[in-house]
Amino acid sequence: MNNVKTMTISERIGRFFHKHWMGYLFLAPFVILFTIFVVAPVAYAICLSFTDYNMMQPAKFVGLNNYKLLFLDDEVFLIALANTLAFAIITGPVGYLLSFFAAWVINQLKCKRAFALAFYAPSITSGIAMSTVWMVIFSSDRYGYLNNILLNLGLIDSPILWNTDPKYIMMVIMIISLWMSMGTGFLVFLAGLQNVSRSYYEAAAIDGVKNKFQELIYVTLPLMKPQLLFGAINAIVSSFGVFDIAVSVAGMPSPNYAGHTIVAHLYDYAFIRFQMGYSSAIAVVLFIMTFLLGKLVMKLLSSKDE
Repeated sequence: MNNVKTMTISERIGRFFHKHWMGYLFLAPFVILFTIFVVAPVAYAICLSFTDYNMMQPAKFVGLNNYKLLFLDDEVFLIALANTLAFAIITGPVGYLLSFFAAWVINQLKCKRAFALAFYAPSITSGIAMSTVWMVIFSSDRYGYLNNILLNLGLIDSPILWNTDPKYIMMVIMIISLWMSMGTGFLVFLAGLQNVSRSYYEAAAIDGVKNKFQELIYVTLPLMKPQLLFGAINAIVSSFGVFDIAVSVAGMPSPNYAGHTIVAHLYDYAFIRFQMGYSSAIAVVLFIMTFLLGKLVMKLLSSKDE
């Protein structure tokens, strides 16, 4: 009886693959590459996080010791965690809203392409290059643009050390990051806005929608849930992955670790100290944080039928 049941299941599986083999054949390249370059590295990092591995000696299994050290003994990591959370809480939502607002305003204009290029251009260059440009503004001497303006207005008596004073470092990093947030999410929002059919707005006008703000609330936003979801995930990943801007502004390590982030902490242990097991534990913590926030955002922005 069991053999007959097994044969029946095998036949069903065989028929299913015989019917859909072409689709799986086209899907195979993506699945193989995704497994090799995404799934396998993540699985390897998780396994490595339970070991003591310095690239010179064989990995030694230490269980949860890396995670205990991370949260109980590593004060610098706790500072980096607090800095990253503060950065993500402020720049993530603000950058997300600014990207959408800029895309919405530009979509109302006639010369969309020129303005879109102007807003997107900063994200094309690297964070280090843009930080170098911004450091002319936030230069710590009296020749820096911002210090010069404040001194001429009599608002300060001496130049502010923007990139060395712990009170101002994170603020400068946030401002530069917000300027560079007009990236992929901005283009996705703009494309989504342009793909909303005018017929929806005409129907809404017949139903009593009177102004652009009502169109945005009742028509545009409900029709742009996929783009809003993508933009939110992109904002989460970029805000938790801040590194190059922080290092270029404040150095590594920054004064009193005021600009130290989780990725900077990971880089320190992985590529300077070569403690791959400990750095893998940091990477796993960062992965879990971004994954859980991503799942929450997907639950909030996904439609019920998706």
